[in-house]
Amino acid sequence: MKKIDWYIFLKYIGTFFYAISLLIVIVIVFDISENIDSFLRKNAPLSEIIFNYYLNFIPYFINLFIYLFTFISVVFFTSKMAGNTEIIAILSSGISFGRMMRPYLIASLLLGLMSLYLGNILIPYTNVGRREFKNKYMEDLYKDRDRNIHLQIEKGAFVYVESYNSGLGIGYRFSLEHFDGPVMTYKLMSDRIEYDSVDNRWVLYGYVERRLDSLNEQLRKGEKMDTTLNLLPTDLYQIKEDFEVMNFWELRDHIRAEQLKGNAAVIYYEVEMQKRLASPMAILILTFIGVSLSSRKVRGGTGMHLGAGIAIAFAHILLMQISTVFATYGNLSPMLSAWIPNIIFAILGIILYIKAPK
Repeated sequence: MKKIDWYIFLKYIGTFFYAISLLIVIVIVFDISENIDSFLRKNAPLSEIIFNYYLNFIPYFINLFIYLFTFISVVFFTSKMAGNTEIIAILSSGISFGRMMRPYLIASLLLGLMSLYLGNILIPYTNVGRREFKNKYMEDLYKDRDRNIHLQIEKGAFVYVESYNSGLGIGYRFSLEHFDGPVMTYKLMSDRIEYDSVDNRWVLYGYVERRLDSLNEQLRKGEKMDTTLNLLPTDLYQIKEDFEVMNFWELRDHIRAEQLKGNAAVIYYEVEMQKRLASPMAILILTFIGVSLSSRKVRGGTGMHLGAGIAIAFAHILLMQISTVFATYGNLSPMLSAWIPNIIFAILGIILYIKAPK
């Protein structure tokens, strides 16, 4: 890389980390003021507040706004370069506009890889401690499902539980049915079930077991039965945004397991996985747009460029939220919902690049 490449590269990286650091400090101050009542009421230790919550909060927050602040950083310092006629000097020296963008794209690629690592590997790990603290001192992240829970636990095997109390670990009106095609071959019913966490098995109380074939039926009753099922207590109650603690591979496996069980809520996990892949690409696209937008010297200078840049950034966020709603509550594909904003803004970037000063 030449000196001008290092100059642009360091300007980009330095402006981004300076801006995001300032915002993190501001957000932490506001978060403390909002949650201090909960901390004091529940006697949260200072060490846990700092190390379990806020230290783990920082990478989560960086990744949440990384593509927004990379875009604002690009617009800010590129606009200042244009205002100081540095862009004109670079282009007049024989360097093409495409060549000038090389350090921008290298920096955005590194930030994109950082976002990919944060979102899919580091943050799920740090979120474990953050969510444990949040559940203990701020809000209850666990909620019992509605009544009449239906699950497919494996091929041809279906479970029904009328209700489940996660606090007591007890389910009521349980049934397990096995099907060979359209024909039921086995049914197990129980008045009450409890999970034995030591032996990882379910204990059934007041059970009735039926085995059926084409010729006869076998019936067995009893007061207590120990059995192993492809069913966990977590399948019977909801954990708010539990995908936050899953890395990419755990999330992918969880989606496959929930699809097998016929869980309609799997759409939220599919959207989350696609967003984790699409967001790093948004950094490259918004960098491309930012350079093309702010490299021209205009009346109003940096303020004009920043105003237009912030409008574009928030339009991207708004479009992402709208497409997410259409995926979770409509028929839009999760992959398409995550990538539609990138596709639209990539087209906008090409148009701005064509119109940029050469």
